[in-house]
Amino acid sequence: MIGKLANQKESLMAFRNMDFRKFIFSKFLVTLALQIQFVVVSWQVYEITKDPLSLGLLGLSEAIPAIGLALYGGFVADRNDRRRVLAVVMLLQVLCSVAFLLITRHCESAGAHYCTALPFYTVQVFIGLLRGFFSPAQFSLMTQVVPRSAYANSSAWNSTFWHIAVVLGSSAGGLLLGYLGKTVTYGVVIVLGLGALIQMVRISPRPVERMEVQESISVAIRKGLGFVFSNQVILGAMTLDLIAVLFGGAIALLPVFASDVLMVGEKGFGLLRAAPFTGSVLMALYLTKHPPLRNAGKRLMICVSGFSLCMIAFALSKNFFLSLFILALSGAFDNVSVVIRSTILQFLTPDQMRGRVSSVSTMFISSSNEIGAFESGFAAKLLGLIPSVLFGGGVALASVFAIGTWMPKLRKLQLGHEVDANP
Repeated sequence: MIGKLANQKESLMAFRNMDFRKFIFSKFLVTLALQIQFVVVSWQVYEITKDPLSLGLLGLSEAIPAIGLALYGGFVADRNDRRRVLAVVMLLQVLCSVAFLLITRHCESAGAHYCTALPFYTVQVFIGLLRGFFSPAQFSLMTQVVPRSAYANSSAWNSTFWHIAVVLGSSAGGLLLGYLGKTVTYGVVIVLGLGALIQMVRISPRPVERMEVQESISVAIRKGLGFVFSNQVILGAMTLDLIAVLFGGAIALLPVFASDVLMVGEKGFGLLRAAPFTGSVLMALYLTKHPPLRNAGKRLMICVSGFSLCMIAFALSKNFFLSLFILALSGAFDNVSVVIRSTILQFLTPDQMRGRVSSVSTMFISSSNEIGAFESGFAAKLLGLIPSVLFGGGVALASVFAIGTWMPKLRKLQLGHEVDANP
């Protein structure tokens, strides 16, 4: 009984801090809002264009600005109160939702023939610019509001709430759109966004340490890049995940597998889409009690290898239930690597550089989902569906062996309180 209570306290370590509770609730609400919004925007753009390529371009219109502005966003996060940066970004995101609402009302009043996709792309580009500031600031603030002993626990809970918000947002977006219509759904998104903003403002001010010598933007950004590329552990972890997402993911091709390979239609596609997130959430909950600190480097490589093998197995599977299991397993492997990578950044990055290092992570990983989806579609068209996934999984698997050989410090990494800041 005492052991169970101790484990429960250990799994909720990050929640002992009131500001972390406010932070995680705020991030949950904003993620939920953006997921619902993207479902509606995607539907509207396809409704206008009738072109599947327009959906890929919609993702790129957000990813490219986010990548382009990420380094500057990291600089801003390292020079300002991250809570204040996030509050401004969330306010502007709410205004973007208001813009989508006004565009939708104009389209409904003017008629479909007078409505184009250009205004939706324009607002989505602005959301991508905001994302360039949001990603570095939110990671840096999360690390500020928890003690060092709770880094791994906070990363696991952060991943758990993010995955739950993605699953709920994707599902709720379609239901709200179908039953309440576009304008009401945008109204829900605005309310959720305002709720996220209120929670963020309630967090205690967390000023960053002032630098004695004021650096120019270019010098500060170069220092951030230099820190990442000179740190074998951080660079290796980011590279592993980047290659796995770019080449190893088959998620963007699930509609084709559901329709043409497994023959399960729309309902089966919905289950396939939910399977990786289900595996991720279950693994994230497990990691809140069992943080992957010991042999973290080896575990990271094992999990990226496992994810890559799952993609290869999924491409070869012709059984729907086996495919569901494989995708759920891939989500579990992926979540372990996400938590380890996040914990690595928390432990090994000086506070005054967290924003810039997180911005490099954004460029490596956070926006690679959209670019990876584009790559998957292009490879499938060039090589064929099954061969493209097999090839991508093989590239991701080979990268594990290559990085494990060239970056032995990552392979030997142990995470804990005594970890060296400059491995």
